[in-house]
Amino acid sequence: MTRTRASREVSAGGVVYRVEDGRALFLLIRDSYRNWGFPKGHLEPSELPEAAALREVSEETGLTDLVVRGELATIDWHFRFRGKLIHKICHFFLMESENAATSPQREEGITACKWVPIDEALALISYANAREVLQRAAETVGGAPAAH
Repeated sequence: MTRTRASREVSAGGVVYRVEDGRALFLLIRDSYRNWGFPKGHLEPSELPEAAALREVSEETGLTDLVVRGELATIDWHFRFRGKLIHKICHFFLMESENAATSPQREEGITACKWVPIDEALALISYANAREVLQRAAETVGGAPAAH
């Protein structure tokens, strides 16, 4: 029995927050599959993860005033796409924006951008590994909910 080797894909993205009335709000995007998550995308050739994260977040959300506050986490998972096994690695950075106005990149399948408090964000987010990244971001900016 032969073992299929996964193709490796590397992406980067951001967990964006802004402070409004003394509390942190987090930016979620809804993709074409109606899943809520974070803006992210593939690295260009020779592009560093932080630069890719800034570019992708800006492209997918329309935000241009992003400030990187640090690296949050690197997550990975396997999935099948058109019969091929893919090993996806994604670097997430914590970013801050003062701007509330977003513009979803519809040509990339982004159907909505939404600023929400941490409890709502944790309930909306579609993937468990992304929820863990969000939890880490909330702890970093001081917006984490009480542990259940």
